[in-house]
Amino acid sequence: MKKNLSILPFIVLITITLIALFTPSLPDYNKMSKALSSISSADTAWILTAAAFVFLMTPGLAYFYGGMVNSKNIVSTMLQSVISMAVISILWVVVGFSIVFGEDIGGLIGDPRTFFMFNGVLDGPIWGTIPLALFAMFQLKFAIITPAIITGAFAERIRFTSYVLFICLFSIFIYAPLAHWTWHTDGFLFKMGVLDFAGGTVVHMSAGWAALASAFYLKGRSNIQHKPANIPFVLLGTGLLWFGWFGFNAGSALTANGLAVLAFATTNTASAAASLTWIFFDSLKGKKPSALGACIGAVVGLVAITPAAGFVTIPHSIVIGVVASLISNIVVNWRTKSSLDDTLDVFPCHGVGGIVGMILTGVFATTAVNPIANNGLFFGDSILFFSHLKALFIVSLFAFFGSLLLLKITDLISPLRVSKEEEMIGLDLTQHNESFN
Repeated sequence: MKKNLSILPFIVLITITLIALFTPSLPDYNKMSKALSSISSADTAWILTAAAFVFLMTPGLAYFYGGMVNSKNIVSTMLQSVISMAVISILWVVVGFSIVFGEDIGGLIGDPRTFFMFNGVLDGPIWGTIPLALFAMFQLKFAIITPAIITGAFAERIRFTSYVLFICLFSIFIYAPLAHWTWHTDGFLFKMGVLDFAGGTVVHMSAGWAALASAFYLKGRSNIQHKPANIPFVLLGTGLLWFGWFGFNAGSALTANGLAVLAFATTNTASAAASLTWIFFDSLKGKKPSALGACIGAVVGLVAITPAAGFVTIPHSIVIGVVASLISNIVVNWRTKSSLDDTLDVFPCHGVGGIVGMILTGVFATTAVNPIANNGLFFGDSILFFSHLKALFIVSLFAFFGSLLLLKITDLISPLRVSKEEEMIGLDLTQHNESFN
């Protein structure tokens, strides 16, 4: 059985390669020339740069997570992020981009045939002021990091091949529909007026709820007592994430203009406020200010400001960072005292951070900084706020129970948990025959 399972991924890759061989997706030179003549060089240069920033976030996440686990699981944990870069890149070209931004089907999903194998992407109509192909590659980076975020919840106990299968299913059946609902102009959440500037709902809430489902489904590790193996890795990962997040949020303006600058400023400010809040709140509880706490707080702030980055003022980004950090810190403490084994607190940080950010976007969004937004509750309008609460309920149910179902399907095809013996030895050796030391 194991031999049959091990050959399946290779067969799938060869099949995709053969399809690619006979589906070259040749662009129409005349259409491409006409489209390229209308692009903005400045906007294109910025989004190229921003896409590279966002891509760097996934290796940053690898260091961030890798430094937190036991030394016998560093390589396996980091590889789970890196392999997402490869797997989702291929999946996105084949069908992922079509499902998200293809021709709408009932406000729920894009037609997978629209851009199959990137057909029509190179010579497609420009997206705003940038080439469609650039927009597609920028969006790819968001699709890559979302399943990688989930890995922190089941770190140190998942089989590598089962993980690869799960992220493929998650990307197609959870991430892509959510992105279509929220970012496609015909998506039903978009039509509800839901605001998600850079992925608080699509990326962090979906990953957070999937992480919670994973922690429930896989249950706890045999030995949950450990201390982070490499704090400098966590610091390095935080720096790379913070740096890359400027592309994540400011790049989501899709232009090199004042809106990108606003998103850049709110991103940095919220993260700084959240980092300080985390260590100061820990100090109030009698703990020493820690590097780990400062790093986790910074990431929580980045998560929370993501949906709001281009819709709120800079002072309100401080409020968002502080509130998200306090709530996530409290939830982390609750999780620690419970039997739930979310290894690296993905749900308390990404899930809860995304939820807080989504709600506070409905509170602090204002037309004064972005005319396409409705005013939030703070400015006297309740419509946006209640739309976000409704969307919060829908997204949470879909992401949590959908992920549970996909975990069960994955488990039936390829067992998710490593054995107790493999867990004791460590995943670096048992899954990859490699080690950190």
